[in-house]
Amino acid sequence: MTSSSKSVSQGTITTPRGFLAGATHAGIKSPAADSLDLGILSTEVPCVAAGVFTTNRIKAAPVILCQRHLENDEAQAIVVNSGCANACIGEQGLADAEEVAAIAARKLGLLPQQVLVASTGVIGTALPMGLVRNGIEKVTPSREGGHDLARAITTTDTFLKETAVQVTLEHGESEIAIGGIAKGAGMIHPDLATLLCFLTTDAAVEPDFLKKALRKAVDVSFSMITIDGDTSPNDSVVILANGVAGNKIIESGGRGAQGFEKALEEVCLFLAKSIARDGEGATKLIEVTVDGALTAAQARNGARIVAGSSLVKAAVHGSDPNWGRIIAALGRSGVEMTESKIDLYLDGLCLMKGGCALPFDHEQAKSILDRAEVPIRICLNLGDGTATAWGCDLSEEYVTINSEYTT
Repeated sequence: MTSSSKSVSQGTITTPRGFLAGATHAGIKSPAADSLDLGILSTEVPCVAAGVFTTNRIKAAPVILCQRHLENDEAQAIVVNSGCANACIGEQGLADAEEVAAIAARKLGLLPQQVLVASTGVIGTALPMGLVRNGIEKVTPSREGGHDLARAITTTDTFLKETAVQVTLEHGESEIAIGGIAKGAGMIHPDLATLLCFLTTDAAVEPDFLKKALRKAVDVSFSMITIDGDTSPNDSVVILANGVAGNKIIESGGRGAQGFEKALEEVCLFLAKSIARDGEGATKLIEVTVDGALTAAQARNGARIVAGSSLVKAAVHGSDPNWGRIIAALGRSGVEMTESKIDLYLDGLCLMKGGCALPFDHEQAKSILDRAEVPIRICLNLGDGTATAWGCDLSEEYVTINSEYTT
């Protein structure tokens, strides 16, 4: 028997057993009383933990602190705020992040190094520590608090990004759950994005396996979305595994490993696609698949370049079947290709075959581009490499949002 997973209706980060979450209005993001902007995720037992962080050479203080605290592959709580990135503040930023961890540790009865910290919002502004201190004290984590935590991490997001799956491991020995929440709508580009993602599981897992599984899931999900070509100093994807399910510890190549990896990938893909769909000002999700590449790495690069092309994104927004923009973006991606072997499809409509343009029904092409989800497939016909990337269209609203972000 192989592992099987099923989505959990209304699932969130507290769906896995033993996890608690809560959020409050601290006043960091907005004076509006219903604007949640500070939250805590915790569990009563120590967790195996892993994280993947920004590739930007400018790293926010919370990222630096998390990397330090995860050196022992352990954590038991996360404190997160929105409205202030705590980035580019120098030593004060790190001191503030350390104080946030210490305050939360005292509240939860933990050691500071067991607490991870995350922030999102405007860069170059110091955390209002008075508000943060009061906010932490007001948070009361509970099993029902996952949805509030998902709200508290949003900035320009237009909807919450949360999900959970339940997994029956091999031979039906144990049932585990994996849940997650994420935020992100702008400054999104491989590798990672201006995103925060927190994942939980009640499975017992071996630390090295968890790190490998997380990296593998991130590579095919969060590292394959693009909104605007920018990355953030705050990008963080963190997973906590508390082992409450009582299953035999999952190790690389061992029983349950494949099912766990598949379920974790499912959660990450759902959240990543939700971020791409919610790109600032977006009206459409663009899905670009490149197959037949010499390697998977080349397919990944080609798909990401096409999905991130401003000209492709603008054409999709206007439902303009100007497919030459897709091929031009592919051509500058550096992917090995032979022009006479390339096929291009807009959903099932073939626009180019063997490197040559085909006559096509423009109204049919326009109707595909009018959809909320626009699938593009490029066949290189050179090898077995395949990959899919997700992006969104480029609208006037994107410019409006980002020209008024701090005003």
